[in-house]
Amino acid sequence: MLHFQIDPHSGLPVYRQVMDQIKYYVASGTLRPGDQLPSIRELAQKLAVNPTTVVKAYSELEHEQVIEMRHGKGAFVAEGSTRLSDREREKALRRLARQLAVEAAQMGATPEVVLRVLNEEFNDIAGRDLGTFAQKRGDNRS
Repeated sequence: MLHFQIDPHSGLPVYRQVMDQIKYYVASGTLRPGDQLPSIRELAQKLAVNPTTVVKAYSELEHEQVIEMRHGKGAFVAEGSTRLSDREREKALRRLARQLAVEAAQMGATPEVVLRVLNEEFNDIAGRDLGTFAQKRGDNRS
């Protein structure tokens, strides 16, 4: 199941947020070539946004050859879409982690609180417990 999160306060247009999340799903392999995306109407309702916003996101993704639109059938992940390499994935994760760390520090949050909240959110979305996962791998870095 795809989880989309729109942050109206991010400063990034909603259509860009949708595009970026779809690109991440494709890059991670969650969405594979040939997979169908939610319909424009369905995604607009789910996100509580104007359908024109989703149309713009899908049009841009089609222009970038990430997805292809099939008349009367919907939007599908394009055959030429590629996954991120391990190095590219880590680079993207570090960028996101840096952003989280900076904002958490500005709010005065401790690393323990940030890790607890991150663990809870990851568990909610992915159905995994980061603490347990890290312990199994021996990654108990502070």
